[in-house]
Amino acid sequence: MEQEVKVCLYGATGYTGTELLRILLNHPRVKVVSLISQSYANRKLGEVFPFFEKTCLGNKYLSEEPHEDFDLAFLCLPHEASLELVPQLLSQGKKVIDLSGAYRIKDPKCYLEYYGFEHKYPHLLQEASYGLPEIFCEDIKKARLVANPGCYPTATLLALYPLLKEGIEFDSVIVDALSGVSGAGRKTAQRFHYPEMEGNAFAYSVEKHRHTPEMEDVIKRISRKEIKVRFTPQVVPLVRGMMSKVYIKVERLNYRELYREVYKEEPFVVVMDEPPHVKYAVGTNRCFIFCYYDDKNSTLEIISVIDNLGKGASSQAVQNFNLLMGFEEILGLKNAVLFP
Repeated sequence: MEQEVKVCLYGATGYTGTELLRILLNHPRVKVVSLISQSYANRKLGEVFPFFEKTCLGNKYLSEEPHEDFDLAFLCLPHEASLELVPQLLSQGKKVIDLSGAYRIKDPKCYLEYYGFEHKYPHLLQEASYGLPEIFCEDIKKARLVANPGCYPTATLLALYPLLKEGIEFDSVIVDALSGVSGAGRKTAQRFHYPEMEGNAFAYSVEKHRHTPEMEDVIKRISRKEIKVRFTPQVVPLVRGMMSKVYIKVERLNYRELYREVYKEEPFVVVMDEPPHVKYAVGTNRCFIFCYYDDKNSTLEIISVIDNLGKGASSQAVQNFNLLMGFEEILGLKNAVLFP
């Protein structure tokens, strides 16, 4: 009999939690034993979300604490909640994939400045494996704690990685990125209210965004150099989907061939001959990349497209799960795009 991994999902009713459940429903090696939700405790999943009715999870009750033993926990929680829960779970011998930002950055000082809390577990920051499989595959396989990357960093770092791997020289990066509204989560806020969001678009956290030190930290770990990132995130009137446009001053090379060579064995990265559409990635774990060198400005532009809830969160968490448990990397992730 094939190995079946017992999984507990914390934060099961947020966008990343429900997307994770949608994917895990079709994963042949997963048994979801506990669904944790403070907001909907003691209700059946199928009552809260009728689209889970008539599935194997529809009659499973949401609870405040797990009632069955499990092997691995997915944490779809706020940063502060994950911060405290991770050490507890690790001390119990559980493996953890954390979708929050609580363990992504190695420098604990960044958390007070960018997240507003002091990080009390710097030893776990050093232990945590950054869950971007195309870059840190071997580390993830040996980990007990995986820090799932942010959505903007996933799109941006995949756009940059071939240059960093090849040792291409550049001093700074400009990132102009667009995200669907689901990136803000399920909690309501006036600026994401439909009458204000429809037909609108705006930049936010222009002065300082918590994904900037995350990107700079990973870039430094790959290149061993301090490379500054100028990052501007924007929200656009889409439910899901993300585009990261990256600009770098570099010398002319055949960059498209470089990208094809670096990603030729990666099952979820597609190097394009024309700029990708956001809809190419929606509902999948794929990243579509296009690069163009502008001779006039000696500038390389890389366009990277992902689903912010997929490769930017939940499906990437499943990709990390597969590596962590020694399964085939694409297991449970062969779903086609949601189109149109």
